[in-house]
Amino acid sequence: MADPVIQVENLGKKYLLRHKAAGHGGYSTLRDAIVAGAKALPRRLFRRNAGGATREEFWALKDVSFQVPQGDVVGVIGRNGAGKSTLLKLLSRITAPSRGRIVLDGRVASLLEVGTGFHPELTGRENVFLNGAILGMSRDEIRRKFDEIVSFAGVERFLDTPVKRYSSGMYVRLAFAVAAHLEPEILLVDEVLAVGDAAFQKKCLAKVRSVSRSGRTIFFVSHNIGSVLEICNTGLLLEEGHLTANGPVRDVVARYYTALNDSGGGLSAGSFQGPLSKTVIFDRLIINDAPASGSRLIAPADGVRVRVEGRALADVPDFRTTFSLFREGTRLLTMHDVATPEVLPAGRFEVTYTIPPFLLRPGDYAVALGGRRVSGDDWVWGTDLSVLSVLEEWGPGCDPDDHGWLNVPQRGRRICHAASRNGVETVAP
Repeated sequence: MADPVIQVENLGKKYLLRHKAAGHGGYSTLRDAIVAGAKALPRRLFRRNAGGATREEFWALKDVSFQVPQGDVVGVIGRNGAGKSTLLKLLSRITAPSRGRIVLDGRVASLLEVGTGFHPELTGRENVFLNGAILGMSRDEIRRKFDEIVSFAGVERFLDTPVKRYSSGMYVRLAFAVAAHLEPEILLVDEVLAVGDAAFQKKCLAKVRSVSRSGRTIFFVSHNIGSVLEICNTGLLLEEGHLTANGPVRDVVARYYTALNDSGGGLSAGSFQGPLSKTVIFDRLIINDAPASGSRLIAPADGVRVRVEGRALADVPDFRTTFSLFREGTRLLTMHDVATPEVLPAGRFEVTYTIPPFLLRPGDYAVALGGRRVSGDDWVWGTDLSVLSVLEEWGPGCDPDDHGWLNVPQRGRRICHAASRNGVETVAP
């Protein structure tokens, strides 16, 4: 094992949460705040709670320990509020730990909040130099990489325009381009790849992959499990501030999905969003006759058979369910249960989808599920419910030279026109 460039020992971060006592809620004016502050001063001097307020200790991280060798690409996953962003803020020294220690060997660059350090009144050109300096680049280094940064962001025409006139997409593209062209030994990335349009997201992901291939260490926080599986070799799973899994990324992702769906394929109601999430309930997801409670391994020749069990708590008119597969944030296919939306009656329902053999090439595919009404804006949707891992089993239906994400069953047909000695063409089938 290579020497660690990151060592974390018994790391903890504590916050104090203040709660108002009953009867002290609601809005107050400036005059009320001044009067309350004056009344509370004696109590503060004698360490009493002002206004009956109470304080609660909240540990965002607790007893977290791990080591990362040079060149590892670490995917940090977990539910919202698990402590992922807190961990990256501690590693980037934005905030100090409450206890424990962190040892970093090398220059650190953070992509935690894209655009931090941009001044709205300055032009794009001026902000490149300003933001680059804030992120630790020398002026000569910025000059050397300036054309590459601008080309990556695609804002050449607007380079001498104040960024306050940029669209949000242009602003984000330029900010990411500056940060992504640093050359640190350790790069911390927190969900910034979710910005911009689909094409730019793919461009950002390719940039992160190129950084990882250069031997630098990357910490990558994302809810896009497909992207984590694509670029990371090691995984960390955080649950309520505790590190519960640390190892090969596929094993950690499987543990994550098992924790989400620990009821034999059961789907958590918290995995779904939308106005209809309280009316249309998806209970179970079965893939190839087995509960999809984690990462499902599938051979290319198997195909995919999906069964969804759910219930409607009331009649839902003009509704149809939808099943989708994603890879690296790109939706590859969408399937519906009915061609024309129709009423989903109250009660239990079961939906099946079938993907033919050899259509999916080896790789990891994230499963999404939901549905919507055609009239109105009522919908329900859940992403990253499971991961399909298609194995690298090569054969007549799955050739390693057929690059791409999907196999096309129909092959090309060659017709050769060869000239004969008499000058007459002959056709070779």
